[in-house]
Amino acid sequence: MALGWKLHGDGKTMGPDDVVAPDERLAWGRTIGLGAQHVVAMFGATFVFPLVMGLNAQLAIMMSGIATICFLLIVNGKVPSYLGTSASFVGAVAAIRAQGGTSADVTGAILVAGVVLALVGVAIHFAGSAVLHKVLPPVVTGAVVMLIGFNLAPVVASIYWPQDQWVALLVMAFTIICAVAFKGFASRIAVFLALIFGYVISWLFDRMFGQITSFDAGAGKVTTHFRTNFDNLASQPWFGLPPTSTTGADGKEIVGIHAPSFSVAAILLVLPAVIALIAENTGHVKAVAEMTKSNLDPYMGRAIAADGIGTVIASSVGGSPTTTYAENIGVMAATRVYSTAAYYVAAIVAIVFGLSPKFGALVASVPGGVLGGITVVLYGMIGLLGAKIWKENGVDFGNPINLVPIAAGIIIGIGGVSLVFTSDFTLGGIALGTIVTIVAYHAARALAPTDLRERADAASGTMISLGEREGDYGDADGIDDLYQDRPGGPDLRRR
Repeated sequence: MALGWKLHGDGKTMGPDDVVAPDERLAWGRTIGLGAQHVVAMFGATFVFPLVMGLNAQLAIMMSGIATICFLLIVNGKVPSYLGTSASFVGAVAAIRAQGGTSADVTGAILVAGVVLALVGVAIHFAGSAVLHKVLPPVVTGAVVMLIGFNLAPVVASIYWPQDQWVALLVMAFTIICAVAFKGFASRIAVFLALIFGYVISWLFDRMFGQITSFDAGAGKVTTHFRTNFDNLASQPWFGLPPTSTTGADGKEIVGIHAPSFSVAAILLVLPAVIALIAENTGHVKAVAEMTKSNLDPYMGRAIAADGIGTVIASSVGGSPTTTYAENIGVMAATRVYSTAAYYVAAIVAIVFGLSPKFGALVASVPGGVLGGITVVLYGMIGLLGAKIWKENGVDFGNPINLVPIAAGIIIGIGGVSLVFTSDFTLGGIALGTIVTIVAYHAARALAPTDLRERADAASGTMISLGEREGDYGDADGIDDLYQDRPGGPDLRRR
């Protein structure tokens, strides 16, 4: 079943215990409403992450819809999920740009990562998921996710925050308030609400206090300028493909549809993100399986491969990397409607949004100070998800097999340690940290005495990556997993 749904009941009413299965649907009017809700859920992160990566948000929205349709077809409609923009590549992209890499280098590296992820998915489909857990145990996966997030701290401190420190501080505070004080769905879209709040505050500050003298990313120096700039908005048409070039909050060119180029150094920087995506997809498939009371293990490899294919399709035209979204899994948990028909509707709506250059210009005009307030929370959350993996899997850091190699890999990744091979090739940061983490862990395990290996196995057990544990379905994109069990929010354990 990929297309074609049975009508659930009369299509209009649902009893208190009713569940709409993936191969069912409600009446089309209600299905369209549910699809719109899924668009709202994925929308904030799907266009915030392209902004911080210097990629075109309009194109990212459009390609997320196309990638979602491909995903649903590949999994034969068994795994209802939306493919939004992945945060797992943000650190690597920042490193690529810091070394002078272009947007074409970025998307080329992401495309290769997508191919690798698709091949891993195919291998898992035929070999089974047990192989995955042996190569990437929780202690390694947690370390990689942690260094991906914490490696981004200098980006906030040197690029976004200095552009408007007071707006950044207010946006940061508002994000925290939304996350902990709001109830239900509002808490799930805290980043999106903070983005709107920051836009409004920046515009009001321009009217009340006039121009600000601060670092201007566009000029590359301190200037006197307005916080908000809508000059490009009026000139853009309502409908059309993304424009060839705009300027982002970091002063870098944001290109529209373009062909990727391939750099070995850039590719090595993004490959560690594949590990985070494998863990992320695994957790999400398990979460959907629990909610739908289905055995989706036979579709685990398909889902991972489909995510990789979605990333390949998106990046081949200059779009952002994709991943399954826990925000949309949360919507399913709240509504108990798992119909893939709603996801097709959401995908079509996203494609329509992506065909509006005016919308793209509005997104590109987000002030840097606003992104400073959002990213200071978001990047930290990504990093702490690594610690969450360790905690949920009972990783024992009293065991030197876990402690010593992981410690080395994290410091190398976060501290920006590098190895210079030639004048044209340097390996460092996330890439080097990930390589050290994986290779050193398995080397330490091979050299360790039997009792230490047995202790490590007994403590960790089977990998429960990014929120697979009952009632807590996490997301490397950083929002959903922190809010699940709060009063007013959906409690997945009762579904």
